[in-house]
Amino acid sequence: MKLDVRKLKVLTSIVEIYIDTGEPVSSKMLAQKLDFRVSPATIRNDMAALFEMGLLEQPHTSAGRVPSHLGYRIYVDQLMHCKPLTDEERREIDALFNVRDPDPDRLLEDAAQALAEYTNCATISTTITPKTVRVKHIEVVPAGARTVVVLVIASNGVIKNKVCRVDFKLTPEVLEFVSNFANGRLAGRPVSEISQWYINSVSVTLGEYSQLFIPILATIYELCREINDGQFYTSGGVNLLGYKEFSDIARDLLLTMENREQLLGVIASKEDAVFITIGKENSQSELADTSVVVTKYKIGAQNSGAIGVIGPVRMDYAKLIPHLEYFSQTLGKLLAETFEQDV
Repeated sequence: MKLDVRKLKVLTSIVEIYIDTGEPVSSKMLAQKLDFRVSPATIRNDMAALFEMGLLEQPHTSAGRVPSHLGYRIYVDQLMHCKPLTDEERREIDALFNVRDPDPDRLLEDAAQALAEYTNCATISTTITPKTVRVKHIEVVPAGARTVVVLVIASNGVIKNKVCRVDFKLTPEVLEFVSNFANGRLAGRPVSEISQWYINSVSVTLGEYSQLFIPILATIYELCREINDGQFYTSGGVNLLGYKEFSDIARDLLLTMENREQLLGVIASKEDAVFITIGKENSQSELADTSVVVTKYKIGAQNSGAIGVIGPVRMDYAKLIPHLEYFSQTLGKLLAETFEQDV
């Protein structure tokens, strides 16, 4: 799709005016914003040409034009100039993470909430468990006459625990046997490989005692699955109710914000450090009138999670992207420091 310099400037101006005002853009408004002199007729012709190309749309109740989803895509990919963060904006984001001795199990949830309040949009935050993460150690700790707490410690510093009830009397000898058996069969294996089938095959080697220890092995499996699935949080769904373009689809959006599988499909679809899906590009039909901006954060050298913003298609991408990048970098650094202390 070939556009001359003037049409590109016209499209840029229409997108930026609409992002700023939320109102359809008229040729008169454009004439006031453009930094070169052309006749109103020329501007109207350019707008008509952009409309024919599918880059602009005309609301039924207005003589003005608004960007189409394709128009936004060209703007984001070719025309947008991101606005560098000011020192004050960096300090504002740093202040969101101004916590002492942060709990890694709460940090990601708190980050989603802070970002939702900061952007006035809905947010998603999740960890990505690399295939290289392994079971580091398993502990079986007595908590009662027939109750134990099972702990699984992963090589990336994540610790999961769960209470498990058994049908036999717990003695120091039995606990030592169970711990040694579990570590001997599972420690060092990637958590992604601890499947139900593998747990069943491990239990078979216990022979006549397999039925006794199945509850503990099943608990270990559940904890490994939780580690592999990672953490997942959403926040700010109600913020979307404040945008007039969502008034007819508010219920569907709120239901989508509660669907982990749908949202994971949206934010884990690409490996890019930053990626944007605009309107109908979203794989979920419920998000066809939204834009999703996602950044990946690193702990150390590898991608360890993603944090994303869901908002109106007319969001201020040039401002949001640098803010989201700095936010995710700060989150990754804080998580890295926290896990380093815990491991």
